[in-house]
Amino acid sequence: MFLDGLDELDRKIVGLLIGNARMSYSELGERVGISRVAARMRVQALEKKGVIEEYTTVIDPQKISGAVSCYFEIETSPDTLEQVTRILNDNETVTQIYRVTGCSKLHVHAVAASQAEMEQLVSEVIDPLPGVLRCSCNMILSRIKDIKGLRL
Repeated sequence: MFLDGLDELDRKIVGLLIGNARMSYSELGERVGISRVAARMRVQALEKKGVIEEYTTVIDPQKISGAVSCYFEIETSPDTLEQVTRILNDNETVTQIYRVTGCSKLHVHAVAASQAEMEQLVSEVIDPLPGVLRCSCNMILSRIKDIKGLRL
């Protein structure tokens, strides 16, 4: 199991927070059978250990009129991988960068406000990247399943 390093109470807390990260300490404590203060202390300990990295709001680009979401598979020569990663990391349209195994060295997600903005990303940022051996792009048409973080 993914959460073997946590006791049963922490597993329950993490599970509840995955379902609703805005749950109050009072409700969290009530749901797992501890006080509000104990729930707060448990959550703070999980944060301190790095088990809980962040709380965020997730926006679905498909719900915003005109937004375009694409995944790029980019294979670079080994000597330019770090430079390519820096260039992509500095671009605000790029939302995720993963170093992966297989043919592609990088799996990159980008969300643009429009098709024109995505085309600009491709022509001005992606196409001129140094040392690119292969690049493919897939536009996301719809979200079928999207789990954030760890599954319990």
